[in-house]
Amino acid sequence: MIAFLKMHGLGNDFVVFDARKQGLGLDAATARAIADRRRGIGCDQVIVIARSEQADAAMRIRNADGGEVESCGNAARCVGRLLMQELDRSAATLETLGGIVACSDAGGGLVTVDMGTPRVLWNEIPLARPADTNRFGLNVDGQSYQVAAVSMGNPHCVLFVDNADTAPVATLGPRIEAHPMFPNRTNVEFVTVHDRGHLRMRVWERGAGITMACGTGACASAAAAHRRRLTNDKVEIELDGGMLFVELRDNHALMTGPAALSFRGEIDLADLIQ
Repeated sequence: MIAFLKMHGLGNDFVVFDARKQGLGLDAATARAIADRRRGIGCDQVIVIARSEQADAAMRIRNADGGEVESCGNAARCVGRLLMQELDRSAATLETLGGIVACSDAGGGLVTVDMGTPRVLWNEIPLARPADTNRFGLNVDGQSYQVAAVSMGNPHCVLFVDNADTAPVATLGPRIEAHPMFPNRTNVEFVTVHDRGHLRMRVWERGAGITMACGTGACASAAAAHRRRLTNDKVEIELDGGMLFVELRDNHALMTGPAALSFRGEIDLADLIQ
């Protein structure tokens, strides 16, 4: 039996394994079985904490479809909280495929994560060809959408819409995720600017579908809105699962929000994938 934690950040939920003392080979099929909400534990992402020579720990991430991804802001808050409690410190660092992220205790059960610099060069996201990532036309099924693109260690396509609550997240999201313009596929954010300090965002996550929150998506949306001069340096972002706070400071995106432990359990992975 292997121990796990079920955690979430604003309803974006994770199954977390600690593989620092005992290795855990987690392939795509096993991750899909764990994430299955009827036959497995159920989650948006499966997280493995591993040893790191560059940070306090490494964090490996597989989406519900089994694909490994570079970064996850909500998971970083959860794992950061665990490390800070374990180390009895108010700060911790995490190595991800998207780079090193720094976590700190923000008080009141909140965790701040320095998600690094939003990247906006077309080949950093990456896009299939050069484009103005601040605003470019994306043709989907014969209709053109004006979008922005940002990388937060993982790719994001941001659409500014009149009403995020009624935006076609479930239908347009997967079409954009797999659009040829995004060779590594992309996360898709539907964003309404309420005022210079408040955004409403809904998200279609690459490899997971509609989720209640996306930390890197919130940072990408804040960066895209600020780049268009629609918002201030500090914004509140309302997601389906609750509020995240993003501050753009010294070319970095600092994201603050809650991290919650739902329950602890054990699982026999061999039985799960039979």
